[in-house]
Amino acid sequence: MKFDPPLQKATLIRRYKRFLADVELSDGSEMTLHCPNTGSMKNCQVHGSDIWYSISDNQKRKYPGTWEIVQVYDGFLAGINTGRANALVREAIENGVIKSLQGYQSIKSEVPYGKERSRIDFLLEMDGDDEKCYVEVKSVTLGDVESGWTGLGLFPDSVTERGRKHLRELIDVNKHHRAVLIFCVQHTGIEKVQPADSIDPEYGNTLRLAIAAGVEVYAYRARISDEEIILYEEIPVECP
Repeated sequence: MKFDPPLQKATLIRRYKRFLADVELSDGSEMTLHCPNTGSMKNCQVHGSDIWYSISDNQKRKYPGTWEIVQVYDGFLAGINTGRANALVREAIENGVIKSLQGYQSIKSEVPYGKERSRIDFLLEMDGDDEKCYVEVKSVTLGDVESGWTGLGLFPDSVTERGRKHLRELIDVNKHHRAVLIFCVQHTGIEKVQPADSIDPEYGNTLRLAIAAGVEVYAYRARISDEEIILYEEIPVECP
């Protein structure tokens, strides 16, 4: 995923009202950006952090700038725009990076499914084959700094009933089709992913039930710069 033009750099003043962030530009002026992240952004919204943002040419937008990347603990970069995760995963599937999801002939997005009236991020299909592959994507940016940095990433960064709902849907659909959860790790320092049991123990419990039921769970991490974000490597998912 290329940024054209490359992102612009600023310094974070504060994030507020969930979807807004004030930043200081290189000339000392201030600017308000759209913050495309509904989570807590734990460890990703520290005052004074370097951030990078894109500019939209849509004249109807109240805030043309969008916060994309932040520098976090120990100089690592995190991509906080959760709206990028699906595009990154689709690109990785189409480019052959996610090897376990190769061989399908079509990819559909946001297809309605499930008993709880959800929409799956991707539905992969083969012509003439009744078995489908349902793929749910979650963006990971929380590094476990508090326990001493070991390269551990955690999900979620706040309590997520929606996330638990999606796991329940995957458990159910796995009875007749293939069900896959992909953790899209937009953090250059994370080397493994675990459920954030201290934040949302019910999510962790449901994730373990999903794995026991046969839901496939993978994590892929990204290279991140002001010019591009790209998924390039599978990393372990652990559920101790």
